[in-house]
Amino acid sequence: MHTTADGGAPDQLRGNIRRLYLFSFLKMMLFPMAIITLFWKDHIGLSLTDIMLLQGAFSLASLCLEYPSGYISDRLGYRFSLNLASALGVAGWAVYTLAGSFAGVLLAEIMLGISFAFISGSDSALLFETLRARGKELDYRQHDGAMTACAQTGEAVGALFAGLLYSMAPLLPFFIQIAVWLLALLVTARLREPEAAPALTHSHLQEALVTWNLAWRDSPRLRSTILLATGLGLASFYPVWLIQPYMQQCGLPLSWFGPVWAGANLTVALFSVASHKVGIRLGDRGLLLSLLLLTIIGYLGLGLTGGLFSFLFYYLLTAMRGLQGPFIRQFLQKESARHNRASLLSLKALAFRLGFVVTAPAVGMAADAFGIRATFLLLTPLIAGAALLAAISFVRRNLTGAPTP
Repeated sequence: MHTTADGGAPDQLRGNIRRLYLFSFLKMMLFPMAIITLFWKDHIGLSLTDIMLLQGAFSLASLCLEYPSGYISDRLGYRFSLNLASALGVAGWAVYTLAGSFAGVLLAEIMLGISFAFISGSDSALLFETLRARGKELDYRQHDGAMTACAQTGEAVGALFAGLLYSMAPLLPFFIQIAVWLLALLVTARLREPEAAPALTHSHLQEALVTWNLAWRDSPRLRSTILLATGLGLASFYPVWLIQPYMQQCGLPLSWFGPVWAGANLTVALFSVASHKVGIRLGDRGLLLSLLLLTIIGYLGLGLTGGLFSFLFYYLLTAMRGLQGPFIRQFLQKESARHNRASLLSLKALAFRLGFVVTAPAVGMAADAFGIRATFLLLTPLIAGAALLAAISFVRRNLTGAPTP
């Protein structure tokens, strides 16, 4: 009988799936998230430029560790990386409770960035390897969508109570967050490791370079998939940091912020679960076209309107985010193997982080100089053009002559 690295049979890996669902819920149950921009502005005194620089630093920390963390995960185990990520999460949120300046927040964000670097790729790779060991890898997109839905539901739950907790005491959401990550550590400690990667036939550096070259030079299919993921990821991420001050300018009461944020995350959750069925109904090309249309309409709506309910256009972008995640990761999983699975998923995240580090400060400066609505309008043709070029390359490399799901 085939055994795992922990000595368990494939059926014993079944518990991984529900534990990964629970971990996804906990890792994104971010109580400070729905009010964190207001916390930075009103209690730390940061400008929108500072906030984008801060998120650039978070992305830089993730970027520097993104590929090494994926490689470590492939070699030392997915459970090892997720345990380390959870411990860093506890430490990062603890530092936040002591922060009183840009420097303090920066340190906390760097620690959290490293934490998410070790999660990135490890959880998805463990899901796929668990399914593969049980002969059910064709179910990956469904489980990936469900795992994403758990994550977004967790964030929605945190957001529902964020405004109330923040009004009671600004640091209360951060203290609760420490407890959440302690629970996450208990969950990751109970994961089972699948079959170990094959032994190396050359050095670690050579192995890492082989995987790097595979993604960026030797496999056009992988390269086009990563570039598409980067474009769509950036399109869905800029509004995350602009939507709170945008809603503030539109006159939304503070008490609405939590429910609106929760609604956004539930939208991601619902469309992540629906991604597999939408792909079956529309085909991969139809799904890809839907992603582009949702992006363009969402940005135009946010830029051209400024009413009380204009935030609903943001929900088009969260719907796009939900649809594209399982869709993109399935294509990456098909092109990966046990020895490089987490590494390739981490390279996707690295490309996204690098794109954000390079562009986020300019987006923040544009918002400070021209206003948030004008910034959304300015970004519309830039994002639409980049996403369209990436989509054309993806179709040529991955979908020409390929059957739809």
